[in-house]
Amino acid sequence: MSNPQSSSQLRPPTMADVARQAGVSHQTVSRVLGDHPNVRIETRARVLHAIEEMGYRRNSSARALATRRTLTLGVVASNTTLYGPASTLFALEDAARAEGYLVSTVSLRELTVETLSEALDRLSEGGVEGVIALAPQRSAVEALTELRHPFPVVAVGTGSGVEIPSVNVDQRLGARLATGHLLAMGHRTVWHLAGPEDWQEAADRADGWRTTLEAAGVEPPSPLRGDWSPLSGYRAGQELAGWVGRGLTAVFVANDQMALGVLRALREAGVRTPQDVAVVGFDDIPESEFFAPPLTTVRQDFSAVGSRSIALLLDLIEGRTPSGTSQVAIEPQLLVRASTFPYNP
Repeated sequence: MSNPQSSSQLRPPTMADVARQAGVSHQTVSRVLGDHPNVRIETRARVLHAIEEMGYRRNSSARALATRRTLTLGVVASNTTLYGPASTLFALEDAARAEGYLVSTVSLRELTVETLSEALDRLSEGGVEGVIALAPQRSAVEALTELRHPFPVVAVGTGSGVEIPSVNVDQRLGARLATGHLLAMGHRTVWHLAGPEDWQEAADRADGWRTTLEAAGVEPPSPLRGDWSPLSGYRAGQELAGWVGRGLTAVFVANDQMALGVLRALREAGVRTPQDVAVVGFDDIPESEFFAPPLTTVRQDFSAVGSRSIALLLDLIEGRTPSGTSQVAIEPQLLVRASTFPYNP
């Protein structure tokens, strides 16, 4: 029968254990962990070998006490079941890890002054150094501008013109690309299925669609409105199908999931895409290239949103960027697939 493990084998290794294993002082181990330059190469290698061999993990609480840095960032988000917010949240966490930071996330049903204030208080108690708030709804932007907080905050998805540091995909540009593409394909006008009224991204996409038509001398048709879901797109598609043959030949849909519903409704009504009605979506969800037909859409670079947001927040934390002066815009990309092609009336 083997001997029972000693108490030192049962507990996680400490810095003192690493120092004994490497034959150096506790201070030397600390210098190696802090990447201090005044450590001999062979000594550093010996300490790192001991760390790896023993499986040592530095205590984050002790590090925070010593450096007054927690290397933890907060994220406040809502609607994380939707593709855009979920993709943004993943990108933020990935970018934070790449910079050596942990992320503490608070997911809320809705962002109001009350819920946001509670979330920021909770994150403050957890010692975060800064917060990124996913704020795609107008109410969330208003709440952020009203609140005061003890750390830098960067907003994502607010649209342009906000008074706080923010990172946004240029939604108006994306809508102009989608609408301009349909006009260039020979369509005389473009209908629009918009997103929810309280979402700034939906408003910006509708504005980009409208101004593109007006710049071409076209009176915009009355937009339809959905709630981002395929079901709302399906119901709108049933209504749109009734306008085929009466001037409807192209539709710009404010997101790909609603576009999926539109495509099905048109197909059930005997309307061919793109021969009878061309359809463009927005987001480039992973399934969009496998729709029937594959969907022309506007791609948002969520990875860039994540990395630029983290970079801006760290600049604010380190004092490299004055608070309230930074708004970052990221350009979207039009991906042309089989749901659009040159139209000859």
